[in-house]
Amino acid sequence: MRVVVAFGTRPEATKMAPVYQALHEQPGITPLMLVTGQHRQQLDDALAVFGLTPDADLDVMTDRQTLPGLVGKIVPAAAQKLKEMQADYVLVHGDTTTTFCVALAAFLEGIPVGHVEAGLRSGSMKEPFPEEANRKLTDVLTDLDFAPTSLSRENLLKEGKNPAGIIVTGQTAVDAVRQVAARSGLRAEWQSKKLIAITMHRRENLPVMGDLAGVLKKLTLAFPEFHFVYPVHLNPAVREAVFPVLQGLSNFELTDPLNYADMAALMQASELLITDSGGLQEEGAALNVPVAVLRNVTERPEGLEAGVLKLAGTEPESCYQVLAGLLSSPEELKYMRSRPNPYGDGQASVRIAQAVAWRLGLTSKPADWGSIPAL
Repeated sequence: MRVVVAFGTRPEATKMAPVYQALHEQPGITPLMLVTGQHRQQLDDALAVFGLTPDADLDVMTDRQTLPGLVGKIVPAAAQKLKEMQADYVLVHGDTTTTFCVALAAFLEGIPVGHVEAGLRSGSMKEPFPEEANRKLTDVLTDLDFAPTSLSRENLLKEGKNPAGIIVTGQTAVDAVRQVAARSGLRAEWQSKKLIAITMHRRENLPVMGDLAGVLKKLTLAFPEFHFVYPVHLNPAVREAVFPVLQGLSNFELTDPLNYADMAALMQASELLITDSGGLQEEGAALNVPVAVLRNVTERPEGLEAGVLKLAGTEPESCYQVLAGLLSSPEELKYMRSRPNPYGDGQASVRIAQAVAWRLGLTSKPADWGSIPAL
C-alpha cells in the first residue's frame, strides 16, 4: 500500500521524517515523500540531516509569494501528483498552507487523509495566521486525526469529530529532536558561552517585529554575560525588520538559518529559548530547555500548564519585563528546566505508522491508543 507523506516547510520535514522512517518499518507499506517546496533551502537542509530524498517535488516557492497565489499553485499540482503516485493514503502535518492544500487535493481525488498533529487550537483565527484556519479546515477533511495530547483530542471532540478516528500519539517533534540532538555536537565557537537561542518569523508578528527586535537589543545590552544567537528566517520581510536593529552588537549573533542538527545542539545548550515558533515550544520542552514565547496566545497550552513555557506577549515593554525577569532569575529557569515534558515519550511516529497500517487493513488495532506512557 502506497502511503504518501506530504509536507512543504522545514518544521514539517523534521516532524514528518521520523513518521516516514516508522512507515518504512511497517510491513505492507511503501512510504513515498511528496514535498511542495513551500520553504526551499531550509526544507532541503532538514531532509539532508535525516538522509531523506523526496520522491516528488512541486517546487512552488517564489519570492514574496501571496497566500492566495500559493493555494492556487499547490491544490491542482498536488492533486495531479497524488494520482501519478497512485496514493492509497496521504499523511499531512500540522498547520501550514501545504497541509490544508494537500489535504484538500487528496479529498477531492477521493484519497483518505490522516492529519499528524491534529487538534491544536489557539482560539484565535488571527494568532497564528493563517495556521489556525489551516488546522481547522484540514480537520474537516480527515479520515484519521493523530492528536499529540489529550487536550488536542478534546478539541477535536468538541468540534464533532468521530472519537473512533482520533488517536493520541504524542508529538513527533519529540521523536525528531531527541533523535537528532543525541548525535549532534555544539559548534566550537559557542561551547564556552552562556547561550540564549532566538527565533522570530511569524507572519502575524511582522507589524511589530522591528519593535520586538528593539526588545532583544535592550535585553542584550542589559545582560552582557549571555551570548544571543538568532538564526534569521530567509523571508526578506523578516530580515529587513531585524537586521538594521540587531547587527553590530558584540554579544548578539545574527546567522543564516541553521541546519536542524546545529539548531538542535544550540537549543540543547541554551539557558533559554526565545521564540514565536510553534514547533520550537515542543522541542524546547523535549530537551528540558525553558521557552519564552513571543506570542499573546499559544495553541500548545500544555507547556504553560506544565511550567516549561512562559508567554512573553508582543507588547514591547511587557515583553521585555518577562524576558528580563527570566534572565535575572536562575531559580525560575532551573524550575522550568525541571518540569516534565507534556508532549510525549518519543514514540509518536511508531504509533502513527501502526494506525495507518490498521486503517489499511494490514494489522490489528494497537492496544495503547488513547494514552501516552508516563515519562
